[in-house]
Amino acid sequence: MPMRAKTSRRRFLKSSAFLGLASGSLPELAKGNARPDGQQKETGLVFLFQGDSITDGNRGRNTDPNHIMGHGYAYAIASRIGADFPERDFVFYNRGISGNKITDLQKRWQPDTLALKPDVLSILIGINDTGATINKPAEATTPEQFETIYRSLLDDCRRANPETLFVLGIPFVYPVGSRQDNWERWQSDTRNRQAVIRKLATEFNAVVVDYPAVLDQAIAQKNTEYWVWDGIHPTVFAHELMAREWIKQVSKRLKFLRKYRRSF
Repeated sequence: MPMRAKTSRRRFLKSSAFLGLASGSLPELAKGNARPDGQQKETGLVFLFQGDSITDGNRGRNTDPNHIMGHGYAYAIASRIGADFPERDFVFYNRGISGNKITDLQKRWQPDTLALKPDVLSILIGINDTGATINKPAEATTPEQFETIYRSLLDDCRRANPETLFVLGIPFVYPVGSRQDNWERWQSDTRNRQAVIRKLATEFNAVVVDYPAVLDQAIAQKNTEYWVWDGIHPTVFAHELMAREWIKQVSKRLKFLRKYRRSF
């Protein structure tokens, strides 16, 4: 990596990862890293999206740049930021894999996360762990095991790069299709894992992206199937809402993203 990129990364780390440590004011810190025009100096940042099928988005498995980000929220985020900030030399990776549970993520953490050296690590995981609890108990983790493994993955990243900015997505489920069967169990187990993720977000000073809150608001205006067609997987419309919310929340930590606030 060029020395200039390494320097800019160090500036990013100082300004973004530990914003919660002073005065309780996340957005207003890191002023020393701002130019007179209010823009951040961050360049060469590596953004990594990890998770299950919702993140996967049917992404390509080769280097074809037309398909590497899939067709979901990760694609929408990367395409928008990459188009608007080409001079910053950002790099985007999607390593979501359909069907993954937290244990699957654990097995591939080294090659698919640590080896990519992310500066911004976005994770959305958990709904398949709930599904396993209901449909494949032998493969399931309890919420306590889920928490232990999830924490260990974040700890691994922190040891590799103490200033990694974590972006933790809250999983969701709705009573559509087969999810209507055993709905109370789906709802209860998902809520338990949501609580674990919120706890870890506080522990690791992470950005929280509350996808279910956004989808709940949308469903109040239009039927659930319009947004989450089978109770788990978002439609293209919901992916856009997820991307907007991701940018909105992460903009509290990365100043250059604040240009989008009036757009959403």
